[in-house]
This record gives sequence, structure tokens and C-alpha cells, in this order.
Amino acid sequence: MAILLLNLRHVPDDEADEVRALLDAQGIAYYETAPGPFGISAGGLWLADAAQEERARLRLHEYQAERARRAVESREAERREGQLRGTWGLLRENPLQAVAAVIGILFVLAVTVLPFLFFGR
Repeated sequence: MAILLLNLRHVPDDEADEVRALLDAQGIAYYETAPGPFGISAGGLWLADAAQEERARLRLHEYQAERARRAVESREAERREGQLRGTWGLLRENPLQAVAAVIGILFVLAVTVLPFLFFGR
């Protein structure tokens, strides 16, 4: 019976490529299913041999821990060098998007509150 090792929903291409390379290097037999046409299924990496599940999950766990460590180090390096963008930096880069979000929030708030103010009496 096939075992889902990695669901590919929200998995960046570089991570999926690295996992494929890891499985190939470890000699772990797997196959890949493609995403569905309507976005219901995202595709995945499946183990062809259930006997390899423990080893595959152990290697995947080690890989993900290493990837997380690299991401934390990269973010910390960006923060030290002053390249990490905060909220204000993002607002300065996309002022129209920020204004549109504020207008949307105010609209939803008005639609929610105004009926109670005008018709609540």
C-alpha cells in the first residue's frame, strides 16, 4: 500500500526538488502525483514500498530540521544587516495595497456597525 510522504500543497519548488534529490540519494523508491485540475488535490510524494517508511520519514525530518535552521539563520543575517523589511517597509513598498486594505476594513466595519446605529432604535 502506498504511503503519502509529503503533500505538495504550499511546498516551494526548491524544497520539493531537494526532497526528491534526498530520496534519490538515499535509494528510497517513490512516485509523484500531479496536482488536480481544479485545485482540490495538490499532488504529493508517495512511498512505493511501505517497508522504507521509517527511514524515509527519519531522513525527511532531518532535512526539514536543517532547512528550518537555514531559514532562521538567513532571517537573522538579514535582520543584522538591516535588510529585513518590517511593517513600515512593506507599506512604503506597496502604498496602494495598504490604502486598499484600510478602505476594505473600513467598508466591512461600516456595513457591520451602521445598521445597528441607524435601525437599532
